[in-house]
Amino acid sequence: MTADRVVVIGAGIGGLVAAAILARRGLDVTVLEKATGPGGKMRTVTIGGQPIDAGPTVFTMRSLIQEIATEAGFVLDDALTLRSVETLARHAWGPDQRLDLFADPLRTADAIGDFSGAQEARRFLAFHAEAAHVFKTLDQSFIRAAEPSRASLVLGAGLRGLSDLARIRPFSSLWSALGGMFADPRLRQLFGRYATYCGSSPFLAPATLMLVAHVEMDGVWLVEGGMTRVAEAFEAAAKANGATFRYGADVARIEVEHGRVSGARLRDGETIAARAVVFNGDVAALAKGLLAGASARKSPHVKPSERSLSAVTFCWVAKTVGFPLARHSVFFSDAYEAEFSDIFDRARLPERPTVYVCAQDRDDAGNLDAQSESGAERLMLLVNAPPVGDVYQFGREEIARCEANATQLMNRCGLTIEPSDAVVTTPNDFAEMFPGTAGALYGPASHGANASFRRATARSSLPGLYLAGGSVHPGPGVPMAAISGRQAARSLIQDLGSIARFRPEATPGGMSTAGATTEPTA
Repeated sequence: MTADRVVVIGAGIGGLVAAAILARRGLDVTVLEKATGPGGKMRTVTIGGQPIDAGPTVFTMRSLIQEIATEAGFVLDDALTLRSVETLARHAWGPDQRLDLFADPLRTADAIGDFSGAQEARRFLAFHAEAAHVFKTLDQSFIRAAEPSRASLVLGAGLRGLSDLARIRPFSSLWSALGGMFADPRLRQLFGRYATYCGSSPFLAPATLMLVAHVEMDGVWLVEGGMTRVAEAFEAAAKANGATFRYGADVARIEVEHGRVSGARLRDGETIAARAVVFNGDVAALAKGLLAGASARKSPHVKPSERSLSAVTFCWVAKTVGFPLARHSVFFSDAYEAEFSDIFDRARLPERPTVYVCAQDRDDAGNLDAQSESGAERLMLLVNAPPVGDVYQFGREEIARCEANATQLMNRCGLTIEPSDAVVTTPNDFAEMFPGTAGALYGPASHGANASFRRATARSSLPGLYLAGGSVHPGPGVPMAAISGRQAARSLIQDLGSIARFRPEATPGGMSTAGATTEPTA
């Protein structure tokens, strides 16, 4: 019934969470997604019949996702098989320079001691405590806040908390803060990499982003079947709660009547009336007027200079020789500052890139799955790239040179990947998949102390339009996008004054499957 209908545009994790919670509150929810299935950036590519995660590859903040799953009406452990990892990642700078990080901070300190000396091990423990402090300071007052501002942060902290706010150094860059915490430049480079998890440069991002290090060291899990299982779990919950999903539904316009949202129009001309719309896409699409009606009101505008990182990804099924890959391995550039200058200042692919490799058939110990009889394994390689997919076409020669530069670094560190056909995704491809982004994968970059406060929040300036996804507060990444979806659902329910009763609670041992269809997840 139209009076209680909500349209969710986009089936990324933010839209899926919003759909599941809203449907559980008794609203008539229709999810419109132009792709053929759920997940958004949480996507896979297929090579030789084998699916390869080609988006997020790390599952963190399990307790938060459990909490959101409960609100969506299902039990996370019934929907997903999760295995905790001991080795977070393997890092390399050359053939004889390798360092593993572990979930156990004391074990990591021992590894750093062997790598850089006892003093750096002690510095790491201080850094670990500082990252935890930053997270604790910002968790409730900023990350989970509906509409954070500097004023609300200070007022929420109170007099006793002002020293905590000062201690997190919001006006210092992450790179400069790490310079005061580590003497070994390789460790500064390693922990500065956490800025890239938010699509940002460690030289420009605030020191507060060290909280990402705490999130990862607080626990990483492998999802059996791949990360898309997470999306499919929330899709199944939304369907169980009564939501309708329409894939291949390309939305051309958000309809507006009398100054508020009235529905969505598909590119084929069909109009779906709705009382409210949750937009789970990049807010840059609204600012550019790509959804027409919604641009009639102010939308957050992201300048090209404020965009986050894009990427070039290479997905292979290939044999590897030499370097002992872990599940997650990082090969560091020997020109780190030049890498980010190439991307953000010169808008070009870095000549000496850092390379991330996800070896998806490796277990926590780095052992290759016994089922891989040929010795070939599923690999996803990622190189950071400039977000210029709207104004520049990357040619074959450029992408080939990028691959050669990445291969040269891995070879120097001892890894050889035997030639194989690859599925390559460029900033131009990402720009096409995610309208309005120009290929930027994380919304606006977190550069400077004010960047986080400039992000759009769940309530837009257009009545009836709500926002969710990685371009919205609290930011990119699966857990943050899930928070944004929950926040959009809560804001919408509050504004509608909905008193619809909850759908049945999840029962011990499983979730209610009334009206659900069973599909795989990640």
